[in-house]
Amino acid sequence: MANIKSSAKRARQNLKRRDENRYFKTTARTFLKRARVTVESDNLETAEANVQKAIKALDKAAQKGVLHRNNAARHKSRLMKALNKARAAA
Repeated sequence: MANIKSSAKRARQNLKRRDENRYFKTTARTFLKRARVTVESDNLETAEANVQKAIKALDKAAQKGVLHRNNAARHKSRLMKALNKARAAA
């Protein structure tokens, strides 16, 4: 445990930030997985809705600094590429 007031405060802040970062990261990961699964299925309407939710979650995680902005952009790009491919096949 920290002996100095400022380091004790930093430890408390880090715990709080860790919880917030974990929330945004897992939310983005969950929506990403859900979007990928629905894109691979034949239901395009739910796939489009899930892709939009995933993009929103990725943007929010990137905005908070949990994910790097290029990482979020890469995931969004691949998601949209898969969705467009599914639309073309349908």
